[in-house]
Amino acid sequence: MQFSKSALILTSLFTLLSLPVWADTWVDDFAKEMKATAKKKKLPGLAFVMVAPNEPTRFEFYGKTEKSGTLIDKETVFRLASVSKTFTAVFMAKQVKEKKLTWQNSLQELLPDYKFDNYTDTPILLQHIIGQSTGFIPNAYDNLIEANYKLPRVLHHLEKLDSLCKPGICYTYQNTFFGVLEEYYRQQKTTFAEEITNSIITPLKMPTASVGRKALMASKKWAKPHAAIDKNKWVSVRVKNNYYKYSPAAGVNASAADMEIWLKAMLLEYPDIIDKSMVDSLIKTRVKTKREMYRREWKKQLKDAHYGLGWRIYNVDDIEIIYHGGWVQGYRADVAFSPELGVGYALLMNAESNAINELTATFWKKQIEAHQSDALVGVD
Repeated sequence: MQFSKSALILTSLFTLLSLPVWADTWVDDFAKEMKATAKKKKLPGLAFVMVAPNEPTRFEFYGKTEKSGTLIDKETVFRLASVSKTFTAVFMAKQVKEKKLTWQNSLQELLPDYKFDNYTDTPILLQHIIGQSTGFIPNAYDNLIEANYKLPRVLHHLEKLDSLCKPGICYTYQNTFFGVLEEYYRQQKTTFAEEITNSIITPLKMPTASVGRKALMASKKWAKPHAAIDKNKWVSVRVKNNYYKYSPAAGVNASAADMEIWLKAMLLEYPDIIDKSMVDSLIKTRVKTKREMYRREWKKQLKDAHYGLGWRIYNVDDIEIIYHGGWVQGYRADVAFSPELGVGYALLMNAESNAINELTATFWKKQIEAHQSDALVGVD
């Protein structure tokens, strides 16, 4: 018996629609590859989250909170490190929407007691902090964060910087400048942690998310940080407080359960809290990030790379991937989503392993290949 091309296509579509949820073998293959990588590199633990249209959330876990600890699960809390900047960006967008701040607020307006207007004829604005385009040498005075200098002292050092370009023109990644927001809310007789919790974390009903070192360590279950002492050999280390003093840059803690909600929020499933106009303002391309184009894991597929407000924007095989990574002693974290595909991804590790770079790139490569393959099924 011979079948027409149309009949074969209909048969293929029927087969696809009849498959059980998460029948895409690539997802299972990726999960196996991820766990095999974790085992090979002897990682202490990780948590993986994937959300997709009309599918239950996919969770995968590996390892323990520490050598003698409990198994990682969806309630295990990790440090997000610089992924915190995505939370800060959304919080700022909400503050702007509620007319409590504007993207055009200058540093001088936010902290009038400091002299941020001394070194440039173009004011540094809130959008330049969140958009990593202040114009100063990248990672300015991170060494002072590492040395645990007090925040006001570091801010006074920032007053004396020489710029590389005018604000808003070039990409210059920073952590210390986020201390402006920490200090701003302190001067408002509140805290950044309290404000972002009340504005974002609590309304989204994130079950275990928090801000700060004390909050992490007070969690019912949290993944202890691990640093490498040799190749594929990890040792538990204490949680440092230095970057937590810059919580808008690196102070948020979250579990896989929290990241499921965060990804769904970015994909506009909570429009009464985080709406399309807010997300659109954050993922608009603003400054080109040339160095990202040379990342080994992405190089073959990455066609363009920019920074928006609190998020990186990658063009991967003509699909826009909105992404951010985080790294602080003992932890790595990646979060990404595609508005076009409706897919979100997060990977949390309690180890400083570069394996996360390859795993994240592989996930999106397989996801985009699956999308392109599905699209071909509908071609006449």
